Amino acid sequence: MYKRQLWTRPKKDITEEQYAEFYKTISHDHEAPLTWAHNRVEGNTEYTQLLYIPAKAPFDLWNRDKKAGVKLYVKRVFIMDDAEALMPTYLRFVKGVIDSADLPLNVSRELLQESRDVRSIREGSTKRVLSMLEDLAKHDKHEAAAAEGADGVTDVVSEEDKAKEGKYTAFYAEFGAVLKEGLGEDFANRERLAKLLRFASTQSDAVTVSFADYKARMKEGQEAIYYITADTLAAAKNSPQLEVFKKKGIEVLLMTDRVDEWALNYLHEFDGTPLQSVAKGAVDLGKLQDEAEKKAAEEAAEAFKPVLAKLKEALKDKAEDVRVTCLL
Repeated sequence: MYKRQLWTRPKKDITEEQYAEFYKTISHDHEAPLTWAHNRVEGNTEYTQLLYIPAKAPFDLWNRDKKAGVKLYVKRVFIMDDAEALMPTYLRFVKGVIDSADLPLNVSRELLQESRDVRSIREGSTKRVLSMLEDLAKHDKHEAAAAEGADGVTDVVSEEDKAKEGKYTAFYAEFGAVLKEGLGEDFANRERLAKLLRFASTQSDAVTVSFADYKARMKEGQEAIYYITADTLAAAKNSPQLEVFKKKGIEVLLMTDRVDEWALNYLHEFDGTPLQSVAKGAVDLGKLQDEAEKKAAEEAAEAFKPVLAKLKEALKDKAEDVRVTCLL
């Protein structure tokens, strides 16, 4: 029995050291977790959850076929390890225990897939994990919270909040790419997930730029969030497709995870602003182009009409379209 079933005790009676030691026992991880949540949920479905977010990713994180999940108990009786039905695949790094008061003691993996109570536990546990991540992200840089406001008043940052500084950056370095899988797997929480994503950009090599950060820095007249995908940061930064954006001082997000291309098929806008790849299709800079640039683009399109027609004919089986661009 794990430390006399720690999750059954009141939170006020458990020390941080005891929580950390319990995590190491159930996860076989020698490092302390980044954070955890311990709650009793009451309502149509009653259960206790003790969920941990590890500090380091396991070596087999990308093996989606490996069994993963939290430990399931029913009325304090152990049922199974790796109860996959209780947590979505993109949160497979989460460790912990869920103790249900409602499931039958003879529950099987097959019944878990069909149970309404299990679906409720899964939804509640997913929201709890996202809330933990949102809290870490909110306090990732206490300098921002402590900055002097417009009214000249400096916020006081608690020791608890200071202790969270840098933890989300650490989490994202280990698990950020896996989190992106949720864009295609968890429609209900897609907006929350989008707010948790971080990227490098043409203004920062560090993977710390959120969509909200980007929007706050958008130029007047800019109507899209621009991004480019590449295999490496160096390849993204040196892409010739960035030249016109650099010239105009327009920030471009640099996405270098293998999952990015797939994930962005499920995310087309953020907070009402469309996402636009600088490498795909015709990028319309709209109000960011001056009259001379618009006129030059129109003249080039007209001048190259005969050439474009021949290229389209020659490449009709290999290319969907051929067009003039001003981005190179």
